[in-house]
Amino acid sequence: MAQIRSHIQLGKAYADELDHILFEVFHYLALFVIGASIVWSAVIAYWGMVVHGHATISDILLLFIYLELGAMVGIYFKTSAMPVRCLIFVAITALSRLLIADVQAHHQESLNLLWVSGAIVLLALSTLLIRTSSLPSSK
Repeated sequence: MAQIRSHIQLGKAYADELDHILFEVFHYLALFVIGASIVWSAVIAYWGMVVHGHATISDILLLFIYLELGAMVGIYFKTSAMPVRCLIFVAITALSRLLIADVQAHHQESLNLLWVSGAIVLLALSTLLIRTSSLPSSK
């Protein structure tokens, strides 16, 4: 009976190790696919700017979004920690892009400008809160 338990425990150990290996393979494969998709999208966006012969502020902000997403994937690849501040920076850049596009399209003030601007301020304050809460205390 003890020998059967030993074999079962050994089987569980092998299964746990295989589970860990499969998870790591999937993890790195998914990160590679996401990173490649970001690079591909950035190249397509840049090529569109080349074809048009110019880049707008909205186009440049889109490239910054791709840059921030790529940095986020790189950080996650190296540390296995999700950099929340990078996500907030992506959101701030996307909202700034929306704000600029709205102003360029309508050329007038609207309540949407106030809402988007307020959202940008809230996101900026949240990065400040995250940064100050992650600093070591000085006791």
